[in-house]
Amino acid sequence: MNFTIGYETTSKSNKTVTISDLGNATYNGSICGDDQNGPKIEVQFGSVFSWTVNFTKEKSTYLIESISFSYDTNDSTTFPDAKKKGIFTVHEPVAFRIPLNDIFRCNSMLTAEKKDVIQHYWDVHVQAFVQNGTVSTKEFLCDKDKTSTTVVPVTPTTLPSPTTTPAQKEKPEIGSYSVNNTNGTCLLATMGLQLNMTQDKVVTVINIKPNTTDFTGSCHSQTALLRLNGSNIKYLDFVFAVKNENRFYLKEVNVSMYLVNGSVFSIANNNLSYWDAPLGSSYMCNKEQTVSVSGAFQINTFYLRVQPFNVIEGKYSTAQDCSADEDNFLVPIAVGAALAGVLILVLLIYLIGLKHHHTGYEQF
Repeated sequence: MNFTIGYETTSKSNKTVTISDLGNATYNGSICGDDQNGPKIEVQFGSVFSWTVNFTKEKSTYLIESISFSYDTNDSTTFPDAKKKGIFTVHEPVAFRIPLNDIFRCNSMLTAEKKDVIQHYWDVHVQAFVQNGTVSTKEFLCDKDKTSTTVVPVTPTTLPSPTTTPAQKEKPEIGSYSVNNTNGTCLLATMGLQLNMTQDKVVTVINIKPNTTDFTGSCHSQTALLRLNGSNIKYLDFVFAVKNENRFYLKEVNVSMYLVNGSVFSIANNNLSYWDAPLGSSYMCNKEQTVSVSGAFQINTFYLRVQPFNVIEGKYSTAQDCSADEDNFLVPIAVGAALAGVLILVLLIYLIGLKHHHTGYEQF
């Protein structure tokens, strides 16, 4: 999990701080519960932050009843120049029901937003009211995990294939996005984004307008998040991950947005593999690319450049270009074609010369 907190400074500007290094945690106040009190998780991250989850039980289910997060803006190191000083708490009623003796699992990104705090959770495994000290092997999945692991049949006559581009539309504007944490800029992205959605056999194409799009996110050692939102976009998440300890890639895309007809379009896929590049570098692709999130949702990118890890002094590192693999493939083809052309030319010269030789002998 991580937390992004917005606050106003004494100079009336707005700042955000993202808390992702949660290594120094204590659990004072956590209980398994008894006849009078339900189970409770209480976690303290130093003296500045605390996080509490309360559980209750009904006949055949237990509830994640509420989540609370507190932060202390008196800490000038974490909240420099904070205008309002004190301990602030956001309380999020959840009331999420889980069958008794099931373990709740959600590998997808879950987000809770209230007041000035954005909370992100992923790879969640939790079970309250454990029976006989044995954790259950039966999982109860969150809706996002159900969506991302369910394969929806695609009918070619009504839905576009993952590589099909819907009706042509003008190219989107190029936007620049960044994510900051306590150490400065930790994620950079520059790209034009065009969203292609199919719902009820109707294709909708939307260009993201950077000047009306808000962005936030978070960074930590193994994953990074860039979240975009706007007037008709509840959220568009790009989740990056590290693989083999030396490369990064786009692992997950989650989207929820309002369509013209007032309906909500939501898709999640946490099993992607795009924009692969070495750690310490950026990934760049100036040509149009398509990220196929599902049969009903694709993202076209233009003049893309991203670096979700190891950003130094707020600048991109050396880029790995998407055309590199293509160029490596074309070079041997070009060389082979050239050699074939030379061989054909030599053979033609030889045949012509041989013909002239025979002709001269017959005349003699």
